[in-house]
Amino acid sequence: MLYWNQSRECMPREEMQKLQSERLKKTVKRVYHNVPFYRAKMQAKGVEPEDIKGIEDLSKLPFTYKQDLRDNYPYGLFAAPLSEIVRIHASSGTTGKKTVVGYTRNDLEKWSEVMARTLVSAGAVKESVIQVAYGYGLFTGGLGAHYGAEKIGASVIPISGGNTKLQLEIMKDFGTTLLACTPSYALYMAEELEESGIKPGELKLKSGVFGAEPWSAAMRDEIERRLGIMAIDIYGLSEVIGPGVATECPCKCGLHVQEDHFIPEIIDPDTEELLPAGSTGELVFSTVTKEGLPLLRYRTRDISSLDYEKCDCGRTLVRMSKVTGRTDDMLIIRGVNVFPSQIESVLLELGETAPHYLIIVDRIGKMDALEIWVEMTQTLFSDEVKKIEDMERLIRKRVEETLGISVKVKLVEPKSIQRSEGKAKRVIDKRKL
Repeated sequence: MLYWNQSRECMPREEMQKLQSERLKKTVKRVYHNVPFYRAKMQAKGVEPEDIKGIEDLSKLPFTYKQDLRDNYPYGLFAAPLSEIVRIHASSGTTGKKTVVGYTRNDLEKWSEVMARTLVSAGAVKESVIQVAYGYGLFTGGLGAHYGAEKIGASVIPISGGNTKLQLEIMKDFGTTLLACTPSYALYMAEELEESGIKPGELKLKSGVFGAEPWSAAMRDEIERRLGIMAIDIYGLSEVIGPGVATECPCKCGLHVQEDHFIPEIIDPDTEELLPAGSTGELVFSTVTKEGLPLLRYRTRDISSLDYEKCDCGRTLVRMSKVTGRTDDMLIIRGVNVFPSQIESVLLELGETAPHYLIIVDRIGKMDALEIWVEMTQTLFSDEVKKIEDMERLIRKRVEETLGISVKVKLVEPKSIQRSEGKAKRVIDKRKL
């Protein structure tokens, strides 16, 4: 099976633009009449729904920022009443406030559709056995992959993340053919597989869809070599829908954006001007089929470019290049969004250390590791060792509660963290991404 939905995935450019225009006009009317935030933003720009005749008018519309979702927490940007919202997901934010995403029944159907396309791009068929090792819960990864697999009619193993010994046992005994998880976890599984004595030839594993964190071509090569599979990159944001916004095909020359549902643009992050095709800049998405949380010109902060040439696989969907970085300070660690300001908030709230800290991210073995150095006050530095160790434990506990991932905390001497007259350097990322 080459395509899940050939009529959409291979649609001629002219037809796609016509479809996008019709869907954009409908979405603009929906948010204008149902979301006070968007109505006010459009009125401030002097734009009414009737001014949007098609995708050529997209630049007339206001941008949406992640902060807008936080400012309207929890349901202020919903374009459907709660009685029509059948699922709620959320992702972490800088201040502890999560960005909340609501889905109508139709939204879940569309999400299943784009994830079905994603999995088929990686070789999934009805006879596939798909092991979903993304986290389930408020995180969109697990359930997104799950529903896409069920849409195809494949057999789904909803194992979630962790418990690697069981993952490998299930993979062998249940005959898993496709693995869905973060790339760093896939590498960790490969390492554990080698130590367990199980040979890749004993598995039925053929491919994997890996996302939720940045990863390099070298990392892909290692995953493919050690697991003996084809490794496919996928892209998504919970605010836009979750996983399934874009995916590679076996050609591995960019990620096909499901642009009948999500219209991408590339802008200059500083001037907010639209850039021509092929330019590198900030990726922006407008959702044109979502009902629960439609977004107009959502600034992702991800750096990418767009290629509209037809792919060798036959798909005509525009391809976004692999994300090369971000325009803000967000880190993705083991699939979790981490902002330095979250850590700063914990330290300031405790108030028993100096407000100077350093975040060190590394890849130990095959997994991301997060270490935080925190400067002691002179008083704490002069105190007994037990009190310092107790403080390290307390900070670690509070940070882990905030971030939802394990961290290592190290209290360091006063004045030992380098000062800067400009913007403070809070992060050292040693990963080779």
